[in-house]
Amino acid sequence: MTTKIERRIKIKYRVRNKISGTVERPRMSVFRSNKQIYVQIINDQTGNTLVCASSLGMEACPKKEQAARVGELIAKKALEAGITAVVFDRNGYLYHGRVKEVADAARNGGLKF
Repeated sequence: MTTKIERRIKIKYRVRNKISGTVERPRMSVFRSNKQIYVQIINDQTGNTLVCASSLGMEACPKKEQAARVGELIAKKALEAGITAVVFDRNGYLYHGRVKEVADAARNGGLKF
């Protein structure tokens, strides 16, 4: 019997075998903990993080609203860095709740998935 974390890691590796970030379309990776949510835009060819954003310092609002703000922030930073298209990596999490909020806000902010 596998635990929740082992299941997520299996899904994560399965997804990561199929996608990787390039110079033209870097990978947008989402990590969520119980309290925070973190997003990075990564070029896997060089192994560099190009842009990052997190919900640190936004504890006053609900978690879904924090996720939406992080999505808007990452889209704004990415467009300033000249990144318009990304590959979305949900990192083994279900595309639901806070992960979906980040993705929708980033799309509304101008990023193309």
